Amino acid sequence: MSSESGASGTSSDDPRSDDRAAYDYQGGDVARPGLVADLQSLIDGEVRFDEYSREQYATDASIYAVTPVGVVFPTSTTDVAAVVEYCADRGIPVLPRGAGTSLAGQTVNRAVVLDFSKHMDALLEVDADARRARAQPGITLGHLNAALADDGLKFAPDPAWGDKSVLGGAIGNNSTGAHSLQYGKTDAYVEACEVVLADGTVTTFEPVPVDELDELADPDGGLEARIYAAVRDLLDDEDIADAYPDLKRNVSGYNLDWLIERAREDGVVDVPGLLAGSEGTLAVVTEAEVSLEPVPETKALALLRYDDLLDAMEDVAPILDHDPAAVEVLDDVLLDLSRDTAEFGALVDEMVPTGTGAVLLVEFYADDDAEGREKVADLLADRAPGTETLAEPTGDGVQTDAPIRAASADEAHGEDEREQFWKLRKSGLPILLGRTSDAKHVAFVEDTAVPPENLPEFVADFRAVLDEHDTYASFYAHAGPGVLHIRPLVNTKTEAGVAQMEAIADDVTDLVVEYGGSVSGEHGDGRARTQWNRKLYGDDVWETFRDLKTAFDPDWLLNPGQVVSRPDDPTDMTEHLRFDPDYEFDAGFEPELQWDDENGLQGMAELCHGCGGCRGHQDTTGGVMCPTFRAAEEESLSTRGRANSLRRAMSGELPEDEQFSEEFVTEVLDLCIGCKGCAHDCPSEVDMAKLKAELTHEHHQREGASLRDRLFANVDTLSAVGSALAPLSNLAAKVPGARTAIEKTVGIARERSLPTFRRGTFAKWFRKRGSHVPADAADRRVLLLPDTYTNYSRPEAGKAAVRVLEAAGVHVAVPASLTDSGRAAFSKGFLGKARETARTNVADLAPRVEDGWDVVVVEPSDAVMYQSDYLDLLGDTDDAAAAETVAENAYGVLEYLDTHRLDAGMEFDAPDEHLTYHGHCHQKATAKDHHAVGVLRRAGYRVDPLDSGCCGMAGSFGYEAEHYSMSRAIGEILFEQVADSEGERVVAPGASCRTQLGDRPDADAEPPHPIESVADALAE
Repeated sequence: MSSESGASGTSSDDPRSDDRAAYDYQGGDVARPGLVADLQSLIDGEVRFDEYSREQYATDASIYAVTPVGVVFPTSTTDVAAVVEYCADRGIPVLPRGAGTSLAGQTVNRAVVLDFSKHMDALLEVDADARRARAQPGITLGHLNAALADDGLKFAPDPAWGDKSVLGGAIGNNSTGAHSLQYGKTDAYVEACEVVLADGTVTTFEPVPVDELDELADPDGGLEARIYAAVRDLLDDEDIADAYPDLKRNVSGYNLDWLIERAREDGVVDVPGLLAGSEGTLAVVTEAEVSLEPVPETKALALLRYDDLLDAMEDVAPILDHDPAAVEVLDDVLLDLSRDTAEFGALVDEMVPTGTGAVLLVEFYADDDAEGREKVADLLADRAPGTETLAEPTGDGVQTDAPIRAASADEAHGEDEREQFWKLRKSGLPILLGRTSDAKHVAFVEDTAVPPENLPEFVADFRAVLDEHDTYASFYAHAGPGVLHIRPLVNTKTEAGVAQMEAIADDVTDLVVEYGGSVSGEHGDGRARTQWNRKLYGDDVWETFRDLKTAFDPDWLLNPGQVVSRPDDPTDMTEHLRFDPDYEFDAGFEPELQWDDENGLQGMAELCHGCGGCRGHQDTTGGVMCPTFRAAEEESLSTRGRANSLRRAMSGELPEDEQFSEEFVTEVLDLCIGCKGCAHDCPSEVDMAKLKAELTHEHHQREGASLRDRLFANVDTLSAVGSALAPLSNLAAKVPGARTAIEKTVGIARERSLPTFRRGTFAKWFRKRGSHVPADAADRRVLLLPDTYTNYSRPEAGKAAVRVLEAAGVHVAVPASLTDSGRAAFSKGFLGKARETARTNVADLAPRVEDGWDVVVVEPSDAVMYQSDYLDLLGDTDDAAAAETVAENAYGVLEYLDTHRLDAGMEFDAPDEHLTYHGHCHQKATAKDHHAVGVLRRAGYRVDPLDSGCCGMAGSFGYEAEHYSMSRAIGEILFEQVADSEGERVVAPGASCRTQLGDRPDADAEPPHPIESVADALAE
């Protein structure tokens, strides 16, 4: 099979190509315009040296920030070679970068950044028989593996962020993951690399026989010949191998031990393997051929519980005798943090008794389920005897003589059960990353590695180091290969905190050396660990690193300062910190909303740690975040890009008050569609929608608001007028030229289907009809609140809600005194208006709720308004308690039915129909999307719930002419999912979603609300 595609899952057209689009993903002054012009004349890719782009690429997932010279988006190897050659001639450093997910700071530098993730992301060729694939460096590992799945193959290294991180980054970091016990590191899979050398030369490195090396090596020849000469010298150095720890997970320093091992054992000089872990300092990889592994037939898991972390560490070595594929640890710090969260609390309580000191998650690969059960049974017979297992131990399994330390154990074999076990393993990290205080759990010693048999002593001594420096950390991750993720709590905004960090790193390096380990077993050197390589390897090997760097890169222009540094320019882990003692923050205004965290709005603006979770694609990552990035693959459109822009503006890296400028609003704020996905899907739970509301409100205060914004913010009043004037109001939009005129005067896209107003509103219908279930005969009483769209344009959804609720024996009332929810005003940044609406509604609803009524809403975004956003609007006012009362008793209509199982006693006669369900992004962001699926299935439908993001309509966003192309690009991702679904008909609870889906090319009508399908299924 051969293929060539950039498997991005995005629309083929860049949304900014629409003439109406007011954005170009750039902003501020352009640095070095002469350099920009030169580079633009040399390449087909894009060159950006504007302030916004440079600041967005100043950070990665590390604690560092370095503003680059500029950013280039190459489209080909030819582009890369042209940039490198140009920069080499002028002494300008160059930094190759993928997704920017590096934790040690190796993807930020004072250099021209080459971002490969946008254009150079193609899978070029697959040879399934040979188990080989050739791809460009910007392809995500998720897309690579998705393309290989039909052949039952995969790229074996599996870093945790593999659906966002890219192949070039895996090579640069010599990445691995949870299953390194089975697969090792990336160096074992890199078969050949097309590279651009430091002078712009393009060549291909592949393993060559040792006896042919002399033909290639020439210390007086061209750059490539000099490289081979330097490599030949390395093979003769007898002391190098002895300086390296006997450790499978060492990725610190250059990969010299691998080079020498391959030469001695396989008789080849493996330069591609040498590039693995070099962090872009030796050459720029533009294509790579990698070997592949078969996907395991099945897996089996065991969960062992211990009273103390050290007991778990003692058990790692004997567990390894059973040949597992993975052994992961989670300590009591993370378990206890997880126990207090809504998302993970029930899971932890169910699986881990209170007082547990640590758990080990042990995974086996197996050829079939029977073998998997036997492997688990043999393990538990040895390490947790007395545990009941699904299979009998084989009797000839490994029996160690180590003491029994596990307090209890469980096993998991089905896919859903295994996912629960792994969910437990991942449960605590978001809490570590969610600190909004100045002190944060900082990544600088988080992936030290030691031989597994040394883990107990190492962990005990590490704890002592933390105690000595008056801080603490959690211990988790890859216990099997001896790699523990440990992030001490440090405040780098103070001189004392910076000194504390360096002192801990120094002491931990001593421990690593003492226990035969490495300062990095996974995430690389970068700015955090380069300085410690000298202590780890000694002066002689450190000088060898310098010699090798000079051979490949004579002027030290490729990502300088990583892995090794020059004597006159040493890398210092305390320099270029994102938050340092000189850091200052000034939002420039007083927040309007309640920010329930340690540092208020500042805490949220500083919360993004840069992991790049917002850069995942729909087909490999799923979830909601981040729709605009998925549509255009632009860093500025990711949550990380926006968060960096806001923070850099508010900390003085951009001109004063830049965050309120028209350009900033257009490029950064307007293109956030307020889906709230980041508040749920981001590991740190960065709430960009809330930040946008604050900044937009302040912009309105300073600059005023447009007519269109005011119209959309008052859409309920506008709809009431349209309803009163119907059908004339509907005919007006059908007059030839009317839509074009509306676009020119108001800015509403001419392509959009405008709402059709009904003179007979839902509220009028209900007042005339009344409730068919008397209040005194009902177990539950509901205040059904009609949203603007349901009331004035689509009463059918409200009528269906009444029918279903009454079929469940619920007494329904529709309050005549309420206004709209305030959602439209809130979304458009009119927070004063939204607050007054919230105050009015809460004052009306709270006494009724206290009297036993529940609040139910048809439109998901309005439900979330009552459940969540009212707390932000009223949380620091006298109405806070009343708002809490309403929030705790407010539901979406299907959430209400499912939560209280009101459909359990109802009779259904559903049509034989398979539904495709697209949930609303606000529901997904508040973990309430599953309710509709449960109700529909119990009603008798087959349901395909899409793992979809925002539809792209996002309230008024998709109506706005300058946003139409972006809205459609986001919509195309959803449309593809709908087309691929086995469902016969789409249902969607969101009014905006139904509008977008109704406007798709193959749609013959707007989809119904799922409550309508439930109503249709009611038995007569």
